[in-house]
Amino acid sequence: MPEVSLDEAPRKARDLFDKGFAALERGNLDYAMDILFGALEIEPKLLQARKFLRAAQVRKFKESGSGSFKHLVTSLSGLPTLLAAKASMKKKPLHALASAEKLMRMDPLNKSFMSLLDHAAVAAGMPEVAIQTLEIAKEHYPNDIPLIRRLAKLYLDTNQPQQARSCYEDVMRLKPNDPKALKDLKDASALDTMKKGGWSEASSYRDVMKDGKEAVLLEQEAKAVKSGKDLEVLIRDTRAKVQREPDNVNYKRTLADLYTKDGQLDKALEVLKEALETTGRADPQIERGIALVRVKQFDVEIARLESAGNAAAAKAKAEEKDRFLLTDATDRVQRYPNDLQFRYDLGVLLFQRGQLNEAIREFQISQRNPQRRTRSLYYMALCFKHKNQHDIAMEQLEKASSELHVMDDTKKDILYEMGIISELMKQPAKAAGFFKEIYSVDIGFK
Repeated sequence: MPEVSLDEAPRKARDLFDKGFAALERGNLDYAMDILFGALEIEPKLLQARKFLRAAQVRKFKESGSGSFKHLVTSLSGLPTLLAAKASMKKKPLHALASAEKLMRMDPLNKSFMSLLDHAAVAAGMPEVAIQTLEIAKEHYPNDIPLIRRLAKLYLDTNQPQQARSCYEDVMRLKPNDPKALKDLKDASALDTMKKGGWSEASSYRDVMKDGKEAVLLEQEAKAVKSGKDLEVLIRDTRAKVQREPDNVNYKRTLADLYTKDGQLDKALEVLKEALETTGRADPQIERGIALVRVKQFDVEIARLESAGNAAAAKAKAEEKDRFLLTDATDRVQRYPNDLQFRYDLGVLLFQRGQLNEAIREFQISQRNPQRRTRSLYYMALCFKHKNQHDIAMEQLEKASSELHVMDDTKKDILYEMGIISELMKQPAKAAGFFKEIYSVDIGFK
């Protein structure tokens, strides 16, 4: 059962999501949880609502004090609901899922509650919900091997072998001499290579390898195709696939990518335009691919002019490229106003050009994209910083930091800016605290 996007959800669910999101922004966590849970009762497959519901639950739980003793208390108080939900899971999986969500409100980091929600979601045909839950669990329990294996299995069940491979790599680091972990990693790696090679129709890796020609192609793609000869073979093979199945847009995308790697940008552009015609409708991803090839064409021409010593012409071409990027991003937002990734892309371009108010407007919209929320808040903070509105900038960074539980590059960027802004606000001790937090895990950062 696929995820339902916000635009596809019923109007009542969208309205509740917006109200819940606004409450979360204001820090009214209890109200946010009530409203977001109401949105899920209307549309259980609205993963965006579930993501922000979980963020509110985790924040509330941590504010009230977390720890092993609290997990024990919630396990005992939630036991009757847990047992009843397990008993009803086969016949009423959605009811069990709703019960699991109520338990998660009590304790969103309780392993028993997360496990219940995981299995109830799978029983209800919503493995995406289970994956989302276990991804959060993995952040808090990075050394829990059974949990990581369970997440890897769900990734494989939903045709996400690359993510499964990453999980098995974590298992190998935790149990380097475990033969089962090694086998699982090899199997996931093979499936990942098959998927990247376009062989999803094969029933197994062995079936693919029966064809010697396909085996050669697999080896070449696995080597990232560095030689011109490899590219020539792959282009010829993919071109033959396109001729056999002219309506297969995926083959055309692959061919365009190979042409791009080989520097045949005009041909790549031609194939992508053909792919767009094949779909018979607007396709934002193909249009994005066309824009990327156009940018590469600009880069090639700029490099040629610079090599020829024509600095003035190279500068003019670079300015033309910048105008193209902004025009293309603006046009795409106008054509696809509900695509939050395009909103984010436009916001970044506007920020780079110093159009701060216009950028803020786009980031305020793009933050509704779970994959771009923290970076949107980060860039919004930079905009406010450049407008010397340091207190508002800090608010955005605090929101972003509270939703990141792993010290990744984004978290470091956010903490660094919190330190810089604290200095600008004449709070050196506070700034030092942020910088020390980064320094303790990455001594070489900036």
